[in-house]
Amino acid sequence: MSESRVNTVATDDPDQVRQVKSTDRSERIVSARRRWEVVAAVVVVSFLTILARVQISGAKVEMARALKVDDVTFGLIFGAFAFGYAVFMVPCGLLADRWGPRKSLTLSVLSWSVFTLCTGLVTGVVTLVAIRFLFGLGEAGVFPQATRALHNWTLPRERGLALGLLNMGSRLGAAVGLAITPLSVERLGWRQSFLALGIVGLIWAAIWFGRFRDRPESNSDREPNILLNLEADTPPATNGRALMRAFLSSRNSYLIIYEYFASQFTFFICLSWLLPFAKTRYGISTSQAGFYASIPLYCGALAMWSGGVVVDRIYQAGRWKLSRVLTPIMGFALATASMLPAPFMHSVGWFVACFALTTFGLDFTVSASWTVCCDVGGRYSGTLSAAMNTAGALGSLASALLFPILIRWAGNITLYFYVAALLNAIALGSWIFMEPSTPLRVERQPVG
Repeated sequence: MSESRVNTVATDDPDQVRQVKSTDRSERIVSARRRWEVVAAVVVVSFLTILARVQISGAKVEMARALKVDDVTFGLIFGAFAFGYAVFMVPCGLLADRWGPRKSLTLSVLSWSVFTLCTGLVTGVVTLVAIRFLFGLGEAGVFPQATRALHNWTLPRERGLALGLLNMGSRLGAAVGLAITPLSVERLGWRQSFLALGIVGLIWAAIWFGRFRDRPESNSDREPNILLNLEADTPPATNGRALMRAFLSSRNSYLIIYEYFASQFTFFICLSWLLPFAKTRYGISTSQAGFYASIPLYCGALAMWSGGVVVDRIYQAGRWKLSRVLTPIMGFALATASMLPAPFMHSVGWFVACFALTTFGLDFTVSASWTVCCDVGGRYSGTLSAAMNTAGALGSLASALLFPILIRWAGNITLYFYVAALLNAIALGSWIFMEPSTPLRVERQPVG
């Protein structure tokens, strides 16, 4: 006989809770405080993860001088991270779905922390390229694994905001990183700056592993609780071929993957070339360039939060599909329109203003993107979000490599911005055909 479990069912009123017995699914009451502790923890790690990622952009000028690296070679250094990030993304998503987010996220943060420490010790270009590639491998799992944690711990009606906050943390990390890294480099040196942040990452990994679990374990909280519906605690019993067939037969998968490629192709400039480009083109100091480069990221953080709120409000009003597609359509429309005049701005203020609007538009789409991964992916949300993020990493890689090449070829940045605007316009159209209510159809087969 299978063991009967005590499950909890709740109405919209947190105090109206009744208990029933069931053998086919796991449902437990989880306090709002505990759920939002998990959200807060993954927001902090997203902040630290992107802070570590953009640190090299803020230190680029000093590192290039010390290591004797030109811009095209530094494009390869930026691209090495993006390539490593893309290569290991889907394996990390699979790891989150099988191991759970506690172990897998701990491993990812430990990895990027160690390679952040190693970045501060490099003495040559080849070593730096290798370390940034491995750093990308380490960071690859953070967002799919954090998404899986939020899928396990949050309700559908609050998931848009939770995922928006997760990604908002990344934008704040980038903004703070671009603003403070030049100051840290001036006072501590670029090597010591990398060492310090690596230590902070190690501390977070220890706290996450010690305090948090893959999913709620009990209903012992005494404060008001609401229902959390969980899938079975067993890992997905599906072989790789069945999962691949599900991905290949899902139109949503193709649309999700493409739109995120387009989004990150444009956005990655914020994390790579924007600061050194502003410094060089407009003849301003590194600290001034760091300030200007951080402005689009603060706009992105605001867009993450507001986009998540809009997604949840429309969902709570009973408009499921509209809640998922409205913000991306609006966001890509704004990003496309604001990119076109940017190359013709002759002052750093107006150029950054255009790019800030572009970033706001792009990041207004992100909460819906990750929420649709949970809708469509279900128990495979870690894997689907990893596939989507892999496409984003490939977009970042293409952006990092093409930005200096297109400038050198065309003599200005106009061509790059036109290409990015076209990609965003096509992404807008992809959201019109998105069907968040159509999940992956995976054949249930024993692994092996």
